[in-house]
Amino acid sequence: MKALQSQDYDVLVIGGGPAGSTCATLLADQGHRVLVLERAHFPRHHVGESLMPQTYWTLKRLGVLETLGKSACPRKESVQFVSSSGRESQPFFFTDRDPNEWSITWQVRRDEFDAMLLDNARTHGAEVMESVGVREVLFDGNTAVGVRATSNGCVKEYSAKVVVDASGMSAVLASQLDLRYPDEKLRSAAIYAYYRGGKRDTGRNAGATIIVHTPDRKGWFWFIPLADDMTSVGVVGSSSHLCTGRGDNPDATLDEEIAACPAAAARLQSAERVGRTYVTSDFSFRSRRVAGDGWVLIGDAFGFLDPIYSSGVMLALKSGEMAADTIHPGLEAGDVSGARLGRFGPELAQGVQRLRQLIYAFYDRDFSFAAFTRDHPDEIDRLVRVLIGDVFTDEVDPLFDALGEQVELPPPIELETDTGE
Repeated sequence: MKALQSQDYDVLVIGGGPAGSTCATLLADQGHRVLVLERAHFPRHHVGESLMPQTYWTLKRLGVLETLGKSACPRKESVQFVSSSGRESQPFFFTDRDPNEWSITWQVRRDEFDAMLLDNARTHGAEVMESVGVREVLFDGNTAVGVRATSNGCVKEYSAKVVVDASGMSAVLASQLDLRYPDEKLRSAAIYAYYRGGKRDTGRNAGATIIVHTPDRKGWFWFIPLADDMTSVGVVGSSSHLCTGRGDNPDATLDEEIAACPAAAARLQSAERVGRTYVTSDFSFRSRRVAGDGWVLIGDAFGFLDPIYSSGVMLALKSGEMAADTIHPGLEAGDVSGARLGRFGPELAQGVQRLRQLIYAFYDRDFSFAAFTRDHPDEIDRLVRVLIGDVFTDEVDPLFDALGEQVELPPPIELETDTGE
């Protein structure tokens, strides 16, 4: 296409979720003209309610900690694992490692949390349009120059110096450029719903994320306590196990999985399911590149690992922050090349890789974290650091040297350059 006549915005962000709203807020703070196009109308449903403690720093920079602190969201101080035999581990209390306010986080309803972040972007000066679906990113040669979008049946083009794809799993630009590929060893499905009246622990562990292995080790459950006595409950397993040959009735499948797992059933003995049951599958993927001339990928639009350690929101917030801190000096210098915009890519990929290695260990049927920590007590601190999301530091790398002696870990994540080399 020919170049658009004028560049209406400095930055156009596709998607108003945590990654997009973070990037938009921080760039608007720098005085840039930012437009966010969000296909949904907030609030809207989204899974991924458990925040890692390391989200604290980005949330502080966004100025929303006080709002969260005054909310009814349960405080999350720990994560706990239940074995396939039903044996409960000792909780991993984040404050035992670092007894400060940043070691405590929250269990959030994503419809409310995401709406709060998007409203915050507006307050900081970003322009936000909801119910606008981006159909494609527009290019002048190899350089992104804007998007074509639809709202109420009308098609309109918006131009910008930089296009940020924060469109989540739909990954508008990554799909358009055929950059996405799956992680073949993490091809799973999840079936989840919300329950009122589920069993909760007491004291410091009352707001814990509970991870329960199924007896046959074909899957695992998450239990995430939310406000108003609600609990997010999901089962994760292979797509073939959860979605093949079981009919088109996710309610029945979820009920069957709960009944087959005594530790899960015990927590829901007096609970009532509220609302519909959701299904998502084949969600683990990433992109070959993080940026190109005039464009950047962040959040789930760049990639998603797995729900096991609740890393999705943390990586969304962090990648949005990293991208903003790279885009701003690029705009100031008049350089929005892929080489400039992609400078944060290696750091992001390394953080993702550290989490990915721990995920591979979790899914190894012959591996036990209990046995590992018993045999390697000097690695417990590093393990907890990864569990809280402190993965953008090489100080935790000795953990993976020890893990590699017992588990086949994945190869490093290699990103292509902006020239595809």
